[in-house]
Amino acid sequence: MQNAIIQFSIIIPVYNRPKELDELLASIVGQNFTHDFEVLVIEDGSVNKSDIVVNSYISKLNIAYFFKENSGAGASRNFGMQKASGNYFIILDSDVILPKQYLTQVHIALSKNYTDAFGGPDAAHKKFTYLQKAINYSMTSLLTTGGIRGKKIAIGKFQPRSFNFGISKLAFIKTAGFSKMKNGEDIDLTFRLWENNFKTQLIESAYVYHKRRSSIQQFYKQTFGFGTARPILNKKYPSTAKITYWFPSLFILGFAVSIILVLLGNLYLFSFYYLYSIALLLDATFKNGFIVGFLAVFTSLTQFIGYGLGFLKSYIFSKQYS
Repeated sequence: MQNAIIQFSIIIPVYNRPKELDELLASIVGQNFTHDFEVLVIEDGSVNKSDIVVNSYISKLNIAYFFKENSGAGASRNFGMQKASGNYFIILDSDVILPKQYLTQVHIALSKNYTDAFGGPDAAHKKFTYLQKAINYSMTSLLTTGGIRGKKIAIGKFQPRSFNFGISKLAFIKTAGFSKMKNGEDIDLTFRLWENNFKTQLIESAYVYHKRRSSIQQFYKQTFGFGTARPILNKKYPSTAKITYWFPSLFILGFAVSIILVLLGNLYLFSFYYLYSIALLLDATFKNGFIVGFLAVFTSLTQFIGYGLGFLKSYIFSKQYS
C-alpha cells in the first residue's frame, strides 16, 4: 500500500443535523487538495433528513447519499466503508469543519510515513461560541485530559477518535470496522488494529474544527458516556488498563470529601481544588480570553463529574461488555 496511489473516501454519518452537515460539506468543497476523492453521507434514520443539503453539492463534489434505518454511528460508518470505492477511508463527525489544507496534509503525512490508520487533533474555530471554545479547552488541555487528544508529548501509541479518523480499506476488511459499542467504539477499533499488527499515528497538521456539544447538559451526557466505556474496554483488553483512567473518579470523590471537610472547618483539601481552578482559569484565559477561561472552569468540572460518574457506574454495575 505504501507504493500505491492513495484514494480517499470521506465517510460522514449524520443524524438529524442537516445544518451542521451543510457547513462540513462547504468546507470540503473549499479544500486545496488536487486529487480526486469521494464523499459518502450516511443518514442514520434521521427524521430531519439531509438529502436536500446533499443534493445542493452534487455539482461541486463527487458525493453519494444513503439513507438507512437507525443503528448508531459505528454501524453507519461501517455501512459507508462497505459502499466506498476508495482504498483509504476518512471518518468525520457531521459537527466538524475542515480547514482548507486538511486533505493535503493527510496525503503528505501518509506519503511520508504510511500507516493503516491515523487520527488528528481538534481545534476551536474563531467563530465558535464561548461555550464551545470552553468545551474544546476542557477536552484538549494538558491540565484536564493530559493533552491526549492531539499532542505527541502526551501520548505513546496514538488512539484515534472517530470525529477525525482514517483507516485503510485493508485494515477495515481485516478488523470488520467499528463494533456495536455505543461509546468507546473508536478506541475498541484501535485496539483491534494493534492486535492485527496495524500501526496508527497522530497527524498533528490534520486538525479539524470540532463544534462538539452546545450545552453543559449535552456535554455532561457525552462525557458520562465516555466514562462508561472505559471499564468495558479495560475488561475486554486487560493489557490496556491504566491507573490514570481512575483519576476523574478520584477527583470528584476527593472534591466531595473536601466539601465535607470544609463544613467541619478543614480547608486543606479544598484549597487544592481552589488552586487547580485558578490554574484552569489563568491557562484558559491566556489562550482564549477571560470569558472562555471563566466558562472553562465549569466545563472542566462538568467533564470530571461526567466521566468520573460514568466510569464508577460502569465499573460497579457492568457485568459484561458488548
